[in-house]
Amino acid sequence: MLVTIYIPTKDRVDSLARSIESALNQTYRDIEVIVINDGSTDGTQEYLANLAIRDARVRTINNSEPRGAPAARNMAVNLAQGHFVTGLDDDDCFEPERISAFVAYWELLARHGITPSCLYAQDRIVDGKTNNRVTKKPGHVEYEDLFDHNYLGNQIFAPRHHLVDAGLFDEELPAWQDLEFFMRVLKKFGTAHLLDMVTHVFDDSPRSDRISQQSRNKLSSAFRKVVHKHAPACRRQRQRLFLQIFDPYYGFRPRPGDWIDFMRDGIWLVGMLRLAKAAIRKY
Repeated sequence: MLVTIYIPTKDRVDSLARSIESALNQTYRDIEVIVINDGSTDGTQEYLANLAIRDARVRTINNSEPRGAPAARNMAVNLAQGHFVTGLDDDDCFEPERISAFVAYWELLARHGITPSCLYAQDRIVDGKTNNRVTKKPGHVEYEDLFDHNYLGNQIFAPRHHLVDAGLFDEELPAWQDLEFFMRVLKKFGTAHLLDMVTHVFDDSPRSDRISQQSRNKLSSAFRKVVHKHAPACRRQRQRLFLQIFDPYYGFRPRPGDWIDFMRDGIWLVGMLRLAKAAIRKY
């Protein structure tokens, strides 16, 4: 059963080579790797052309102008021929058994009459120093859980039609594209199930294009758009989403105006305590 691994990339040819190698070295061999080169100018196109000649499992698309990661992901999913599809960022890596473990787990669940919306796994997070850690994701995630946190991470494994039927990534969102897309996948297809093993290495090294190093306005804009899609009439859901702006990953503290915005949707003591913790947290 063919599995598609898609990798969007832009100007990271060195780390891209490591990512692609980890995809091609999977113990599960029936794969295709689709790489969307989103307007790179660093030799990525030449590298991919040579790679595609050496390994027929690699398919490449070169955008002459950058269109953004969500658009690149959507291009790849639309081109995918695999029954299952999963993604990989161009600075992250897969452990060799990731795809085989996902396929085996999906088949195991199917034998017990369970059809997940998607599968996800534990990550090893590396920061370029010595402070590596392993995630502790919950065993199941429901649509409602994603208002509190993106418990799935940044990659899922699912049948291609689940991704397509859920509407693919929103190319207009300035942030939270993964979170919002996963919300639609779970809302349409139900529970996500955890493969409780480390199969993905996530690079959290400091980088100039991390959202935490960009304007907080992007997160605020994304929050408003996600609220419009998923919580236009539920105050508590809006408050839960709002708190995600102050996740430690981003490093933002609430401002006085944030307290006012939060309490417009009502007095929620638990949420106010979380805001207070974010205000005094050390980054």
